[in-house]
Amino acid sequence: MMKTTVALAAALFAALPALAQSQLTVVNFGGANGAAQKKAYVEPFEKATGTKVVTVEYNGEQAKIKAMVEAGKVTWDVVEVESPDVQRGCDEGLFEKMDWAKVGNKADFQPAAVTECGVGAFVWSTVLAYDGTKLKDGPKSWADFWDTKKYPGKRGMRKGARYNLEFALMADGVKSADVYKVLATKEGADRAFKKLSELKPFIQWWEAGAQPPQFLVAGDVVMSTAYNGRIDAAQREGKKLAITWAGGIYDLDYWVIPKGAPNKELSMKFITLAASAAAQADYAQNISYGPTNNKALAKLKPEVLALLPTSPANSKDSLRFNIGFWADQGEALEKRFASWAAQ
Repeated sequence: MMKTTVALAAALFAALPALAQSQLTVVNFGGANGAAQKKAYVEPFEKATGTKVVTVEYNGEQAKIKAMVEAGKVTWDVVEVESPDVQRGCDEGLFEKMDWAKVGNKADFQPAAVTECGVGAFVWSTVLAYDGTKLKDGPKSWADFWDTKKYPGKRGMRKGARYNLEFALMADGVKSADVYKVLATKEGADRAFKKLSELKPFIQWWEAGAQPPQFLVAGDVVMSTAYNGRIDAAQREGKKLAITWAGGIYDLDYWVIPKGAPNKELSMKFITLAASAAAQADYAQNISYGPTNNKALAKLKPEVLALLPTSPANSKDSLRFNIGFWADQGEALEKRFASWAAQ
């Protein structure tokens, strides 16, 4: 697959001899994701263009981008940002507008991937995970996650309101499609907290994405909410962890170009490569995050597809994280959660 990506990149950049000695700075979150991007995007781009790509790892600090833009000293060319930041940064004038005529046909992409200032990089999901060696007949739903009689033991949950309130409503019988409609009402929020209270004595909180697989492997918890990429990484290391995809909450990360980036044209070329079906298929084989270019799915083997949040089987009962809802109500719900957790 890497050969096809390099060939595609070479075709894309055939008309760019003048850019041969350039340098491009690409910023991401590092880890397994950074390693997968290096194989699928960075190396093919370097081979095709002769451009040196310098990768920088950061932790999503939008303030760094803002400071660079406001000082007129932008040193980053392409940056991976989380979904709440793509719209906020666009509204604040921190990002260049995306040239979709260069990126590709909008209809080929997941609708959520197409925004004014960003291109969806990949889809990730917060899911229900468990140790397959300890639970032969694993949980099938969030109702099972709440069933401490059938599955005795502790549950790992991220310390915060986000995700947990949605999961609580699904455990209480709310269909995934109706979760935010219900949660937006006072009665719905009360219902979610009441359901969470049922599970409270059994919860072991986690705060970093690396913790759920560690808790599961150590046997500290019998099941946990987790980021699917973290479970995938543990599985690749030989750990027998399993995922229940029903009721998972998915979200996207995005590529953006900071306003005034030094290599805007070259940045667009990099994003165009990273948005291509061939490169995204390469990426998905190195980490189980879903392509945003739907044409990439046809290039993947069934066993790779089976591990992705965007595969038809895994996404049929999933819920898209509602950025707008949490922007409006998040502060109040997080305050309520903090006082509830402290009781």
